[in-house]
Amino acid sequence: MAKKKETSIETKLRALYDLQLIDSRIDEIQNLRGELPLEVEDLDNEIVGLNIKLDKVKVEVEEIENGISDQKQVIENAKELLKKYEEKLKNVRNNREYNSIVKEQEFQDLESQLAEKKIIGFKGRILQKQESLNILIEKLKERNSHFKAKKSELNAILKDTQKEEDILQKKSTDFEKQIEERLVSAYKRIRGSVKNGLAIVPIERGASGGSYFSIPPQVQMEIASRNKIITDEHSGRILVDAELAKEEKEKIKKLIGG
Repeated sequence: MAKKKETSIETKLRALYDLQLIDSRIDEIQNLRGELPLEVEDLDNEIVGLNIKLDKVKVEVEEIENGISDQKQVIENAKELLKKYEEKLKNVRNNREYNSIVKEQEFQDLESQLAEKKIIGFKGRILQKQESLNILIEKLKERNSHFKAKKSELNAILKDTQKEEDILQKKSTDFEKQIEERLVSAYKRIRGSVKNGLAIVPIERGASGGSYFSIPPQVQMEIASRNKIITDEHSGRILVDAELAKEEKEKIKKLIGG
């Protein structure tokens, strides 16, 4: 007889409604967090992206500064060569040699002027990069501040609810194991397709919980008899009578301390 009671429809309905009550409490906890976890994750990803951009701009500035150093070296080399050519001009032996040295001087002078122009261009690019750096640094500062506030807010909620959620998740898993797989699958399918994740609802004022559609008295009597699993033809939810729902709510309230 005990075995028959264990697998009776009423026992299954009670077990399913118990599972619903626990999962609904988990939903409440997760809804309390709202979009915070996603906001924190998005902010974290944005900060990572901004830091990558910041590092990239810093590398570009360093490369430009190296370019300036290279051009300054070109100018220094040109000055050294010009000095040598000045000395050589003092000892020229013919016009051909003189013209050759003068051409070299002109070439080095042009090289020096070109290097100066490149340096001016490089410095202009550094100013632009510096402006980009300042914008990125300011944005990073603002994003980090926002992230810190949101993270703190989330941590405060997690501190208050994480322990309870972990306990509830374990109880939810334990309750699932007590219900045949076919019913658990049906419960999860309904839960995933209806509003608020309510797959099992009690009869309230002649209608299924949260619905405006009345349930015929004959069907209400069948639900109260607890001899078969009945679903709401409008929402697909599994229906239980109000008395069973009240009893299980008290039971789960004591079990989870809610």
